[in-house]
Amino acid sequence: MSAPLVVVGDALLDRDLDGDATRLAPDAPVPVVDLTDERARPGGAALAACLAAERTAREVVLVTAIGSGPDADTLRGLLAGRVRLVELPLRGDLPVKTRVRAGGRPLLRVDRGDGVPLPPSGADLDAVLRGAAAILVADYGRGVADVLRPNLRTVTRPGSERVVPVVWDPHPRGGDPVPGARLVTPNLAEAAGTDAAGLAARWGASDVAVTMGSRGAVLSRGSASPMLVPAPFVASGDPCGAGDCFSATVAVALADGALPEEAVSRAVAAASAFVESGGAAAWPGPSTTAVRRTEGLDGALALAERVRARGGTVVATGGCFDLLHAGHVGLLEAARRTGDCLIVCLNSDASVTRLKGPGRPLNTAADRTRVLTGLVSVDAVVVFDEDTPERVLGRLRPDRWVKGGDYTVDALPEAAVVRSWGGEAVVLPYLDGHSTTDLVHRASVGAVR
Repeated sequence: MSAPLVVVGDALLDRDLDGDATRLAPDAPVPVVDLTDERARPGGAALAACLAAERTAREVVLVTAIGSGPDADTLRGLLAGRVRLVELPLRGDLPVKTRVRAGGRPLLRVDRGDGVPLPPSGADLDAVLRGAAAILVADYGRGVADVLRPNLRTVTRPGSERVVPVVWDPHPRGGDPVPGARLVTPNLAEAAGTDAAGLAARWGASDVAVTMGSRGAVLSRGSASPMLVPAPFVASGDPCGAGDCFSATVAVALADGALPEEAVSRAVAAASAFVESGGAAAWPGPSTTAVRRTEGLDGALALAERVRARGGTVVATGGCFDLLHAGHVGLLEAARRTGDCLIVCLNSDASVTRLKGPGRPLNTAADRTRVLTGLVSVDAVVVFDEDTPERVLGRLRPDRWVKGGDYTVDALPEAAVVRSWGGEAVVLPYLDGHSTTDLVHRASVGAVR
């Protein structure tokens, strides 16, 4: 059995009261919110643990203090079946944060609960920490990280029985990360004007990634120059919980052996997608783990559903895309402009060989998918094994099927199936003189010369 991922930190219960505000109160100039929905969800370290569990096959262990009472019971119920709890004693009540929202926008937040975590009793926490593949400290400044600081120090100190990679997500009200943390993830406000390299030196951390919201993150790796990791797109949604999504994704990646720059790149993309899908308020909806640049049919179906739900147009195109060239890029950019998302149906390796002959494809489906998902114009890629993508299209049911100008609408084999659900097939201009076959021919002639 693989080692678990351990999350340490302050658990909260978050509540969202959603409604419509169309009038002011008669006794004061404040909006009146007519409630339409009320939801409870894990908050703080509890949300980080749940997001980590959605991103890994490892067991996720949450070390926190929850206490007793109705709110504590509600939180335990939300966590049941998702993470394994190792609880510290709590003196007082579980912290609860309640947001009142109108039209999806927060109007007010009410906080209550003054619980104070106490030192552990009974459980062998050192064994839990030493046995972790990685540890995420989600510090919300309410005392769990401080109480467990001596225990955490035993797995980061050089010469320890086993040095475990620790990711520390700090909080202004919390203490400094323990020396020896593998990666610390402050946001711009928590960095307080100090650059990532300076923070790494001050905290004795191997690496520091300063998150910058929609602009991505800056990673400092020791004496090397800082590395900017930009967000793949500007997300428009509720940013609540984005930091937890970032740190959870980093911890999962490091537990799986990724390099810090790989972990941070994945985390920036995951946090952007999390915000785009509705943030913590949408949890545990089906889209909370979706990345906007998705691979596979399930991700494409979820993307299409989200786009249609907001009245958008789903566009699809298809092909081999063996050697991506200017003609492909122009077509994909134009196709994306005709709707609100673009899904590429990609011929599998076997399908390409049948269509193009021996020696093709030049690049595997995995490599072709990676290149396509790196384009801003492409939102999802689905690989299919048949000669045409009609079966996949029947599942996706795009509003528009697009091909390049070397086709005619009547000649498109997919046109009839797309029209069967009310979709349309269109042909867009194509950059003449560019094809994979031409490129291969020119390259072989050049090699001979």
